[in-house]
Amino acid sequence: MAALLLGVSSLCFAAQPLGGNLLDDGYRDMYNLRFADAHAKFQQWMSSHPQDPMGPVSDAAASLFSEFERLKIIDVQLFADQSRFDSRSRLTPDPNLRKSFEDRLNQASDLAAAALKQNPHDARALYVKTLICGMRSDYALMIDKKDLAALNYSKEASAYSKQTLEADPHMYDAYLASGVENYMLSLKFAPVRWLLTLTGASTSRDEGIRLLKLTASQGHYLAPFARMMLAVAALRENRPQEARSILIDLKREFPMNALYDRQLALIH
Repeated sequence: MAALLLGVSSLCFAAQPLGGNLLDDGYRDMYNLRFADAHAKFQQWMSSHPQDPMGPVSDAAASLFSEFERLKIIDVQLFADQSRFDSRSRLTPDPNLRKSFEDRLNQASDLAAAALKQNPHDARALYVKTLICGMRSDYALMIDKKDLAALNYSKEASAYSKQTLEADPHMYDAYLASGVENYMLSLKFAPVRWLLTLTGASTSRDEGIRLLKLTASQGHYLAPFARMMLAVAALRENRPQEARSILIDLKREFPMNALYDRQLALIH
């Protein structure tokens, strides 16, 4: 594990840069916390690509990230401190945003289901199913604090990610779901990990790090999120300068994201 983490700071994050079409530009706006701009671009994409489930699922992602930012949920220090994470409070969501989020997820799910009816091996549709389950897991875990529901969604996301990669092994963003599941669940106490494995959950820390690094280096839309999770891993292993290096690179790529400034100010 130490050897894996030693490679985090020197890892060349050569993921394909975001940019070149409305969908990419929307994700760039989202990571820069420019949520209104992200929504506008995703909705333009939906208008010009009405059958593409990536449009509504991306718009849902912008809603989720904006709610996380409003509630100050995305906190590297929180993820890095297990006691703080376990004692996190249940939060009060914006009901209008929640409805918009669920409406977009349902729309994306219907479009993905239609695509899979035509072709059960449609990698893009399977990837959208992965994202839907993953975001529902995030909402349940971080806002509703419903750990069991979050675990069930996480397992669904991991299962869809494996189907996605069977259909297209080069869709590297799909590795994130299994990477996060493995890494986060590996942090539980040994008896809890054993019980989780009985439910079909994956709890390998080494595998989680490997998949996060794969997404960070070769992914696209989710590469920045994978890099942030690697910063969490570095902090947990008491390697603050590695985490700092990752966050500085993210800040350089997304200069309008104040989240990275907040996190960097806490790392000494």
